[in-house]
Amino acid sequence: MTPQPVTLGADKGYDSADFVMQLQDKAITPHVAQNTNGRRSAVDDRITRHPGYVISQRIRKRVEEAFGWAKTVAGLRKMRHRGLLKVDWQFTLAMAAYNLVRLPKLLAGVVP
Repeated sequence: MTPQPVTLGADKGYDSADFVMQLQDKAITPHVAQNTNGRRSAVDDRITRHPGYVISQRIRKRVEEAFGWAKTVAGLRKMRHRGLLKVDWQFTLAMAAYNLVRLPKLLAGVVP
């Protein structure tokens, strides 16, 4: 049984030569968004041409949407509590609320 290839999707803030090299040294394919604003990207075109790269970037966006919703709608941009346990509770409550908001859309695709 051959091992599954491992990839890591990240935003363009992680597009640095050191980070990409460390991933490649660990046999992890870096699906990092290219930062081409006035500089050369550390992620070469061989990686970005792969069909899995596009899928990783789409999934990464979907994950980030939950955190964006939590910051804007659930008020997690500014924490109202102090202490790890209280902040953890606030985050868990916000993510549970996000799941409840998504639930009708998810159930619409399920056919009994």
